[in-house]
Amino acid sequence: MSSNRRDFIRKVTAGAAGVAVGGSAMGMSAKSYGRIIGANDRLQVAIMGLGRRLGAYYEPIAKKESNVELAYLCDVMKSQRERAARNFAKHIDYEPKLENDIRKIIDDPKVDAIFNATPDHWHTPGSVMAIKGGKHVYVEKPCSHNMFENEILVEAGKKYNKVVQMGNQQRSSGHTNEIINEIHNGVIGTPYKAVAFYTNRRGEVPVQKRVPVPNGLDWELFQGPAPRREYTEETWDYNWHWYGWDYGTAETGNNATHELDVARWALQVDFPLHVDVEAAKRHFMNDGWEMYDTMYATFKFAGDKVINWDGKSRNAYDTYGGGRGTIIYGSEGSVFVDRGKYILYDRQGKKVKDSESSSNEAGTALGGGGDMTTTHVMNFFDGIRGKAKLTAPIDDATISMAMVHYSNIAYRIGKGFDIDDRNGRMFDRDAMKLWTREYEPGWEPIL
Repeated sequence: MSSNRRDFIRKVTAGAAGVAVGGSAMGMSAKSYGRIIGANDRLQVAIMGLGRRLGAYYEPIAKKESNVELAYLCDVMKSQRERAARNFAKHIDYEPKLENDIRKIIDDPKVDAIFNATPDHWHTPGSVMAIKGGKHVYVEKPCSHNMFENEILVEAGKKYNKVVQMGNQQRSSGHTNEIINEIHNGVIGTPYKAVAFYTNRRGEVPVQKRVPVPNGLDWELFQGPAPRREYTEETWDYNWHWYGWDYGTAETGNNATHELDVARWALQVDFPLHVDVEAAKRHFMNDGWEMYDTMYATFKFAGDKVINWDGKSRNAYDTYGGGRGTIIYGSEGSVFVDRGKYILYDRQGKKVKDSESSSNEAGTALGGGGDMTTTHVMNFFDGIRGKAKLTAPIDDATISMAMVHYSNIAYRIGKGFDIDDRNGRMFDRDAMKLWTREYEPGWEPIL
Protein backbone atom coordinates (compact mmCIF):
# COMPACT_ATOMS: atom_id res chain seq x y z
CA MET A 1 0.00 0.00 0.00
CA SER A 2 1.49 3.37 -1.01
CA SER A 3 2.03 6.17 1.51
CA ASN A 4 -0.29 8.42 -0.52
CA ARG A 5 -3.02 5.80 -0.32
CA ARG A 6 -2.56 5.45 3.44
CA ASP A 7 -2.66 9.24 3.90
CA PHE A 8 -5.84 9.51 1.88
CA ILE A 9 -7.56 6.76 3.83
CA ARG A 10 -6.42 8.23 7.13
CA LYS A 11 -7.87 11.66 6.21
CA VAL A 12 -11.15 10.20 5.01
CA THR A 13 -11.67 8.04 8.07
CA ALA A 14 -10.69 10.91 10.39
CA GLY A 15 -13.15 13.24 8.70
CA ALA A 16 -15.88 10.65 8.98
CA ALA A 17 -15.40 10.11 12.71
CA GLY A 18 -18.60 10.08 14.66
CA VAL A 19 -20.76 9.18 11.64
CA ALA A 20 -22.89 6.11 12.30
CA VAL A 21 -22.02 3.12 10.15
CA GLY A 22 -25.66 2.75 9.25
CA GLY A 23 -25.60 6.19 7.62
CA SER A 24 -23.22 7.60 5.05
CA ALA A 25 -20.09 9.70 5.01
CA MET A 26 -19.24 12.12 2.24
CA GLY A 27 -22.10 10.72 0.19
CA MET A 28 -20.91 7.12 0.40
CA SER A 29 -23.25 4.16 0.82
CA ALA A 30 -23.07 2.14 4.01
CA LYS A 31 -21.39 -0.66 2.04
CA SER A 32 -18.70 1.66 0.66
CA TYR A 33 -18.18 3.26 4.05
CA GLY A 34 -17.81 -0.14 5.66
CA ARG A 35 -15.07 -1.05 3.20
CA ILE A 36 -13.05 2.01 4.23
CA ILE A 37 -13.13 1.25 7.95
CA GLY A 38 -9.95 -0.63 8.78
CA ALA A 39 -8.55 -0.08 5.32
CA ASN A 40 -5.13 0.89 6.66
CA ASP A 41 -4.71 -2.77 7.53
CA ARG A 42 -6.61 -4.17 4.54
CA LEU A 43 -4.65 -6.32 2.13
CA GLN A 44 -5.28 -6.24 -1.61
CA VAL A 45 -4.86 -9.76 -2.97
CA ALA A 46 -4.97 -11.56 -6.31
CA ILE A 47 -5.39 -15.21 -7.19
CA MET A 48 -3.25 -16.59 -10.00
CA GLY A 49 -4.62 -19.87 -11.34
CA LEU A 50 -8.36 -20.51 -10.99
CA GLY A 51 -8.62 -24.27 -11.32
CA ARG A 52 -9.63 -26.89 -8.80
CA ARG A 53 -7.97 -25.18 -5.85
CA LEU A 54 -10.16 -22.08 -6.20
CA GLY A 55 -12.82 -23.22 -3.72
CA ALA A 56 -10.26 -23.33 -0.93
CA TYR A 57 -9.98 -19.53 -1.01
CA TYR A 58 -13.64 -18.52 -0.75
CA GLU A 59 -13.87 -18.65 3.02
CA PRO A 60 -10.54 -17.13 4.10
CA ILE A 61 -10.84 -14.24 1.65
CA ALA A 62 -14.50 -13.55 2.45
CA LYS A 63 -14.12 -13.70 6.24
CA LYS A 64 -14.55 -10.24 7.79
CA GLU A 65 -11.69 -10.79 10.22
CA SER A 66 -9.30 -11.47 7.32
CA ASN A 67 -9.74 -7.83 6.27
CA VAL A 68 -8.68 -8.42 2.68
CA GLU A 69 -10.04 -7.36 -0.67
CA LEU A 70 -9.85 -9.60 -3.71
CA ALA A 71 -8.54 -7.22 -6.36
CA TYR A 72 -7.95 -9.67 -9.23
CA LEU A 73 -8.82 -13.11 -10.50
CA CYS A 74 -6.23 -14.27 -13.03
CA ASP A 75 -6.13 -17.28 -15.33
CA VAL A 76 -4.96 -18.04 -18.85
CA MET A 77 -8.35 -19.65 -19.62
CA LYS A 78 -11.28 -17.29 -20.18
CA SER A 79 -13.90 -19.75 -18.93
CA GLN A 80 -11.94 -20.22 -15.68
CA ARG A 81 -11.95 -16.48 -15.03
CA GLU A 82 -15.67 -16.22 -15.66
CA ARG A 83 -16.48 -19.25 -13.52
CA ALA A 84 -14.34 -17.91 -10.68
CA ALA A 85 -16.12 -14.56 -10.80
CA ARG A 86 -19.54 -16.24 -10.63
CA ASN A 87 -18.48 -18.41 -7.71
CA PHE A 88 -16.85 -15.62 -5.71
CA ALA A 89 -19.99 -13.49 -6.20
CA LYS A 90 -21.69 -15.87 -3.76
CA HIS A 91 -19.15 -14.94 -1.06
CA ILE A 92 -18.22 -11.27 -1.57
CA ASP A 93 -20.28 -8.16 -2.36
CA TYR A 94 -17.94 -6.57 -4.90
CA GLU A 95 -16.42 -7.56 -8.24
CA PRO A 96 -12.71 -8.28 -8.61
CA LYS A 97 -11.08 -7.49 -11.93
CA LEU A 98 -10.52 -10.37 -14.33
CA GLU A 99 -7.09 -10.66 -15.90
CA ASN A 100 -5.34 -13.06 -18.28
CA ASP A 101 -1.71 -12.05 -17.66
CA ILE A 102 -0.25 -12.15 -14.14
CA ARG A 103 2.45 -9.69 -15.17
CA LYS A 104 -0.13 -6.92 -15.40
CA ILE A 105 -1.24 -7.64 -11.83
CA ILE A 106 2.33 -7.68 -10.57
CA ASP A 107 2.75 -4.22 -12.08
CA ASP A 108 -0.18 -2.91 -10.00
CA PRO A 109 1.33 -1.28 -6.88
CA LYS A 110 -1.96 -1.57 -5.01
CA VAL A 111 -1.72 -5.38 -4.85
CA ASP A 112 -0.08 -6.60 -1.63
CA ALA A 113 -0.15 -10.38 -2.05
CA ILE A 114 -0.66 -13.09 -4.65
CA PHE A 115 -1.97 -16.63 -4.31
CA ASN A 116 -0.15 -18.83 -6.81
CA ALA A 117 -2.33 -21.82 -7.67
CA THR A 118 -1.02 -22.42 -11.18
CA PRO A 119 0.35 -25.67 -12.64
CA ASP A 120 3.64 -26.78 -11.05
CA HIS A 121 5.97 -25.35 -13.69
CA TRP A 122 4.67 -21.85 -12.91
CA HIS A 123 5.00 -22.03 -9.11
CA THR A 124 8.53 -20.76 -8.61
CA PRO A 125 8.87 -18.56 -11.73
CA GLY A 126 5.52 -16.89 -11.04
CA SER A 127 6.27 -16.50 -7.35
CA VAL A 128 9.71 -15.02 -7.98
CA MET A 129 8.19 -12.54 -10.45
CA ALA A 130 5.62 -11.53 -7.84
CA ILE A 131 8.20 -11.20 -5.06
CA LYS A 132 10.44 -9.03 -7.25
CA GLY A 133 7.34 -6.96 -7.98
CA GLY A 134 6.88 -6.26 -4.28
CA LYS A 135 4.22 -8.87 -3.47
CA HIS A 136 3.96 -11.37 -0.65
CA VAL A 137 3.23 -14.87 -1.95
CA TYR A 138 1.17 -17.85 -0.87
CA VAL A 139 2.31 -20.61 -3.24
CA GLU A 140 0.49 -23.91 -3.40
CA LYS A 141 2.39 -27.15 -3.27
CA PRO A 142 4.68 -28.09 -4.84
CA CYS A 143 6.39 -24.76 -4.34
CA SER A 144 9.07 -25.70 -6.89
CA HIS A 145 9.60 -27.83 -9.96
CA ASN A 146 13.22 -28.73 -9.17
CA MET A 147 15.98 -28.20 -6.62
CA PHE A 148 17.30 -25.04 -8.27
CA GLU A 149 13.87 -23.46 -7.87
CA ASN A 150 13.83 -24.40 -4.19
CA GLU A 151 16.95 -22.33 -3.64
CA ILE A 152 16.01 -19.30 -5.71
CA LEU A 153 12.54 -19.08 -4.15
CA VAL A 154 14.04 -18.93 -0.66
CA GLU A 155 16.63 -16.40 -1.83
CA ALA A 156 13.94 -14.22 -3.41
CA GLY A 157 11.91 -14.02 -0.20
CA LYS A 158 14.98 -13.02 1.79
CA LYS A 159 16.38 -10.56 -0.74
CA TYR A 160 13.11 -8.66 -1.15
CA ASN A 161 11.95 -9.13 2.44
CA LYS A 162 8.63 -10.70 1.50
CA VAL A 163 6.46 -13.21 3.32
CA VAL A 164 6.33 -16.51 1.40
CA GLN A 165 4.22 -19.42 2.62
CA MET A 166 3.67 -22.82 0.98
CA GLY A 167 0.23 -24.36 0.95
CA ASN A 168 1.08 -27.43 3.03
CA GLN A 169 -1.96 -26.65 5.14
CA GLN A 170 -1.67 -29.55 7.59
CA ARG A 171 0.93 -27.40 9.37
CA SER A 172 -2.09 -25.35 10.48
CA SER A 173 -4.10 -28.35 11.68
CA GLY A 174 -4.97 -28.20 15.37
CA HIS A 175 -4.98 -31.94 16.02
CA THR A 176 -1.78 -32.44 13.99
CA ASN A 177 0.03 -29.74 15.93
CA GLU A 178 -1.19 -31.30 19.16
CA ILE A 179 0.15 -34.77 18.44
CA ILE A 180 3.40 -33.53 16.86
CA ASN A 181 4.08 -31.54 20.02
CA GLU A 182 3.38 -34.65 22.10
CA ILE A 183 5.74 -36.69 19.93
CA HIS A 184 8.43 -34.06 20.41
CA ASN A 185 7.79 -34.24 24.15
CA GLY A 186 8.33 -38.01 24.20
CA VAL A 187 4.85 -39.54 24.12
CA ILE A 188 6.11 -42.41 21.90
CA GLY A 189 9.68 -42.34 23.16
CA THR A 190 12.25 -41.73 20.45
CA PRO A 191 10.62 -41.49 17.01
CA TYR A 192 12.69 -43.39 14.46
CA LYS A 193 10.52 -44.09 11.42
CA ALA A 194 7.58 -42.61 9.55
CA VAL A 195 5.54 -44.02 6.68
CA ALA A 196 3.77 -41.40 4.57
CA PHE A 197 1.14 -42.73 2.19
CA TYR A 198 -1.39 -41.77 -0.47
CA THR A 199 -3.90 -44.11 -2.09
CA ASN A 200 -6.20 -43.18 -4.97
CA ARG A 201 -8.21 -44.76 -7.76
CA ARG A 202 -7.30 -42.52 -10.67
CA GLY A 203 -8.49 -43.96 -13.96
CA GLU A 204 -7.30 -44.14 -17.53
CA VAL A 205 -5.79 -40.97 -19.02
CA PRO A 206 -6.29 -40.11 -22.71
CA VAL A 207 -3.32 -40.54 -25.02
CA GLN A 208 -2.15 -37.11 -26.14
CA LYS A 209 -2.96 -36.00 -29.65
CA ARG A 210 -2.45 -32.68 -31.38
CA VAL A 211 -5.59 -30.58 -31.59
CA PRO A 212 -6.34 -26.87 -32.00
CA VAL A 213 -5.85 -24.75 -28.88
CA PRO A 214 -9.16 -24.64 -26.97
CA ASN A 215 -11.21 -21.49 -27.35
CA GLY A 216 -10.28 -18.95 -24.70
CA LEU A 217 -6.96 -20.53 -23.71
CA ASP A 218 -3.76 -18.49 -23.90
CA TRP A 219 -1.50 -21.43 -24.70
CA GLU A 220 1.61 -19.26 -24.87
CA LEU A 221 1.08 -18.01 -21.30
CA PHE A 222 0.09 -21.47 -20.05
CA GLN A 223 3.48 -22.75 -21.17
CA GLY A 224 5.24 -19.73 -19.66
CA PRO A 225 8.60 -20.99 -18.33
CA ALA A 226 8.31 -24.39 -20.09
CA PRO A 227 9.85 -25.16 -23.51
CA ARG A 228 7.40 -24.51 -26.35
CA ARG A 229 5.46 -27.27 -28.06
CA GLU A 230 2.21 -27.73 -29.95
CA TYR A 231 -0.97 -28.09 -27.93
CA THR A 232 -2.22 -31.60 -27.22
CA GLU A 233 -5.71 -32.55 -26.14
CA GLU A 234 -6.48 -32.65 -22.39
CA THR A 235 -3.23 -30.89 -21.43
CA TRP A 236 -4.45 -27.65 -19.87
CA ASP A 237 -7.11 -29.16 -17.59
CA TYR A 238 -5.38 -31.24 -14.88
CA ASN A 239 -3.86 -33.94 -17.09
CA TRP A 240 -0.72 -31.84 -17.44
CA HIS A 241 0.20 -33.61 -14.18
CA TRP A 242 0.82 -36.87 -16.06
CA TYR A 243 2.04 -35.68 -19.46
CA GLY A 244 5.80 -35.65 -18.99
CA TRP A 245 8.05 -33.42 -16.91
CA ASP A 246 7.57 -30.06 -18.65
CA TYR A 247 4.68 -29.08 -16.39
CA GLY A 248 4.16 -31.52 -13.54
CA THR A 249 6.09 -33.22 -10.75
CA ALA A 250 4.12 -36.51 -10.82
CA GLU A 251 2.07 -37.80 -7.90
CA THR A 252 4.91 -37.28 -5.47
CA GLY A 253 4.90 -33.55 -6.14
CA ASN A 254 1.14 -33.51 -6.42
CA ASN A 255 0.39 -35.18 -3.07
CA ALA A 256 3.42 -36.62 -1.25
CA THR A 257 4.49 -33.09 -0.38
CA HIS A 258 1.88 -32.98 2.38
CA GLU A 259 2.54 -36.29 4.07
CA LEU A 260 6.33 -36.18 3.69
CA ASP A 261 6.20 -32.79 5.38
CA VAL A 262 4.30 -34.23 8.35
CA ALA A 263 6.76 -37.14 8.56
CA ARG A 264 9.80 -34.87 8.54
CA TRP A 265 8.14 -32.57 11.07
CA ALA A 266 7.43 -35.47 13.43
CA LEU A 267 10.95 -36.92 13.20
CA GLN A 268 12.60 -33.48 13.39
CA VAL A 269 14.88 -34.13 10.42
CA ASP A 270 16.02 -31.98 7.53
CA PHE A 271 17.83 -33.24 4.41
CA PRO A 272 18.29 -37.01 4.12
CA LEU A 273 21.57 -38.83 3.63
CA HIS A 274 20.32 -41.26 1.00
CA VAL A 275 17.30 -41.99 -1.17
CA ASP A 276 16.20 -45.21 -2.88
CA VAL A 277 13.10 -45.61 -5.02
CA GLU A 278 11.08 -48.41 -6.55
CA ALA A 279 8.63 -46.86 -8.99
CA ALA A 280 6.93 -47.70 -12.27
CA LYS A 281 3.76 -47.37 -14.28
CA ARG A 282 1.67 -50.38 -13.20
CA HIS A 283 -1.83 -49.66 -14.56
CA PHE A 284 -3.48 -48.94 -17.94
CA MET A 285 -0.22 -49.60 -19.65
CA ASN A 286 -1.29 -48.16 -23.02
CA ASP A 287 -2.93 -44.96 -21.81
CA GLY A 288 -1.46 -41.45 -21.88
CA TRP A 289 0.03 -41.44 -18.36
CA GLU A 290 3.76 -40.94 -18.95
CA MET A 291 5.20 -41.24 -15.42
CA TYR A 292 5.14 -43.78 -12.62
CA ASP A 293 1.77 -44.31 -10.98
CA THR A 294 3.20 -46.40 -8.14
CA MET A 295 6.17 -45.51 -5.95
CA TYR A 296 7.83 -46.71 -2.78
CA ALA A 297 10.64 -44.42 -1.67
CA THR A 298 13.02 -44.74 1.27
CA PHE A 299 14.84 -41.78 2.79
CA LYS A 300 17.60 -42.42 5.33
CA PHE A 301 18.58 -39.70 7.81
CA ALA A 302 21.23 -39.17 10.41
CA GLY A 303 20.50 -40.83 13.76
CA ASP A 304 19.16 -44.01 12.08
CA LYS A 305 15.87 -42.35 11.21
CA VAL A 306 13.88 -43.42 8.15
CA ILE A 307 10.95 -42.04 6.17
CA ASN A 308 9.09 -44.14 3.60
CA TRP A 309 6.73 -42.84 0.95
CA ASP A 310 4.09 -45.31 -0.30
CA GLY A 311 2.21 -43.76 -3.21
CA LYS A 312 -0.44 -45.69 -5.14
CA SER A 313 -2.22 -43.43 -7.61
CA ARG A 314 -4.36 -46.05 -9.34
CA ASN A 315 -4.72 -48.97 -6.94
CA ALA A 316 -7.14 -48.12 -4.17
CA TYR A 317 -6.30 -51.01 -1.84
CA ASP A 318 -6.54 -49.55 1.68
CA THR A 319 -3.18 -50.56 3.13
CA TYR A 320 -3.06 -48.21 6.08
CA GLY A 321 -6.65 -47.40 6.99
CA GLY A 322 -7.24 -44.23 5.01
CA GLY A 323 -6.64 -42.56 1.69
CA ARG A 324 -3.73 -40.49 2.93
CA GLY A 325 -1.83 -39.96 6.15
CA THR A 326 1.33 -40.61 8.12
CA ILE A 327 2.32 -43.30 10.63
CA ILE A 328 5.09 -42.44 13.08
CA TYR A 329 6.90 -45.20 14.97
CA GLY A 330 8.74 -44.59 18.23
CA SER A 331 10.63 -46.65 20.78
CA GLU A 332 7.61 -46.63 23.12
CA GLY A 333 4.61 -46.36 20.81
CA SER A 334 3.19 -45.25 17.49
CA VAL A 335 0.89 -42.60 16.03
CA PHE A 336 -1.44 -42.57 13.04
CA VAL A 337 -2.31 -39.06 11.86
CA ASP A 338 -4.27 -37.81 8.88
CA ARG A 339 -6.32 -34.73 8.07
CA GLY A 340 -9.20 -35.79 10.28
CA LYS A 341 -7.67 -37.36 13.38
CA TYR A 342 -4.76 -38.89 15.19
CA ILE A 343 -4.61 -42.21 17.03
CA LEU A 344 -1.96 -42.87 19.67
CA TYR A 345 -0.85 -46.46 20.42
CA ASP A 346 1.49 -47.84 23.06
CA ARG A 347 4.36 -50.20 22.27
CA GLN A 348 2.08 -53.24 22.59
CA GLY A 349 -0.22 -51.81 19.90
CA LYS A 350 -2.98 -50.87 22.33
CA LYS A 351 -4.92 -47.72 21.52
CA VAL A 352 -4.16 -45.08 24.13
CA LYS A 353 -5.96 -42.08 22.68
CA ASP A 354 -8.22 -41.43 19.71
CA SER A 355 -8.55 -37.76 18.93
CA GLU A 356 -11.27 -37.40 16.32
CA SER A 357 -10.97 -33.93 14.84
CA SER A 358 -13.82 -31.75 13.62
CA SER A 359 -11.71 -30.87 10.57
CA ASN A 360 -13.49 -30.78 7.21
CA GLU A 361 -10.32 -30.58 5.13
CA ALA A 362 -10.60 -32.65 1.95
CA GLY A 363 -8.47 -35.75 1.58
CA THR A 364 -8.10 -37.32 -1.87
CA ALA A 365 -10.82 -35.26 -3.58
CA LEU A 366 -9.58 -33.02 -6.37
CA GLY A 367 -9.09 -29.44 -5.30
CA GLY A 368 -9.66 -29.84 -1.60
CA GLY A 369 -9.99 -27.00 0.83
CA GLY A 370 -11.53 -26.72 4.27
CA ASP A 371 -10.82 -25.41 7.73
CA MET A 372 -7.10 -26.23 7.67
CA THR A 373 -6.64 -24.22 4.50
CA THR A 374 -8.68 -21.35 5.93
CA THR A 375 -6.49 -21.28 9.05
CA HIS A 376 -3.35 -21.57 6.93
CA VAL A 377 -4.35 -18.67 4.68
CA MET A 378 -5.27 -16.49 7.63
CA ASN A 379 -1.89 -17.28 9.17
CA PHE A 380 -0.37 -15.97 5.92
CA PHE A 381 -2.36 -12.73 6.26
CA ASP A 382 -1.27 -12.34 9.89
CA GLY A 383 2.31 -13.07 8.89
CA ILE A 384 2.23 -10.22 6.39
CA ARG A 385 0.93 -7.90 9.10
CA GLY A 386 3.61 -9.06 11.53
CA LYS A 387 1.02 -10.47 13.90
CA ALA A 388 1.97 -14.15 13.66
CA LYS A 389 4.82 -16.47 12.84
CA LEU A 390 4.28 -18.40 9.60
CA THR A 391 3.39 -22.05 10.10
CA ALA A 392 4.98 -23.06 6.77
CA PRO A 393 7.71 -20.53 5.92
CA ILE A 394 9.29 -21.20 2.57
CA ASP A 395 12.80 -21.88 3.91
CA ASP A 396 11.47 -24.86 5.87
CA ALA A 397 8.85 -25.95 3.33
CA THR A 398 11.47 -26.32 0.61
CA ILE A 399 13.31 -28.93 2.69
CA SER A 400 10.21 -31.13 2.59
CA MET A 401 9.91 -30.27 -1.09
CA ALA A 402 13.45 -31.54 -1.65
CA MET A 403 12.33 -35.04 -0.71
CA VAL A 404 9.86 -34.92 -3.59
CA HIS A 405 12.59 -33.91 -6.03
CA TYR A 406 15.03 -36.57 -4.76
CA SER A 407 12.46 -39.32 -5.29
CA ASN A 408 11.54 -38.10 -8.77
CA ILE A 409 15.20 -37.78 -9.74
CA ALA A 410 15.98 -41.30 -8.45
CA TYR A 411 13.11 -42.64 -10.59
CA ARG A 412 14.23 -40.73 -13.67
CA ILE A 413 17.90 -41.84 -13.48
CA GLY A 414 17.04 -45.37 -12.35
CA LYS A 415 19.11 -45.48 -9.16
CA GLY A 416 19.37 -44.18 -5.62
CA PHE A 417 22.06 -41.80 -4.45
CA ASP A 418 23.69 -40.17 -1.44
CA ILE A 419 22.93 -36.60 -0.37
CA ASP A 420 24.87 -34.00 1.58
CA ASP A 421 22.53 -33.45 4.53
CA ARG A 422 24.12 -30.06 5.25
CA ASN A 423 23.04 -28.36 2.03
CA GLY A 424 20.92 -30.84 0.07
CA ARG A 425 23.39 -31.38 -2.80
CA MET A 426 23.37 -34.81 -4.43
CA PHE A 427 26.56 -36.90 -4.62
CA ASP A 428 25.75 -38.25 -8.08
CA ARG A 429 26.60 -36.71 -11.45
CA ASP A 430 23.51 -38.07 -13.16
CA ALA A 431 21.29 -36.78 -10.37
CA MET A 432 22.88 -33.33 -10.46
CA LYS A 433 22.05 -33.05 -14.17
CA LEU A 434 18.42 -32.79 -13.02
CA TRP A 435 19.15 -30.13 -10.38
CA THR A 436 17.45 -27.63 -12.70
CA ARG A 437 15.47 -27.82 -15.94
CA GLU A 438 15.32 -26.33 -19.42
CA TYR A 439 13.48 -23.00 -19.45
CA GLU A 440 11.98 -21.16 -22.37
CA PRO A 441 14.48 -18.33 -23.08
CA GLY A 442 13.51 -15.19 -21.23
CA TRP A 443 11.42 -17.07 -18.65
CA GLU A 444 14.20 -18.22 -16.32
CA PRO A 445 13.53 -17.39 -12.64
CA ILE A 446 16.32 -14.96 -11.78
CA LEU A 447 16.79 -12.41 -9.02
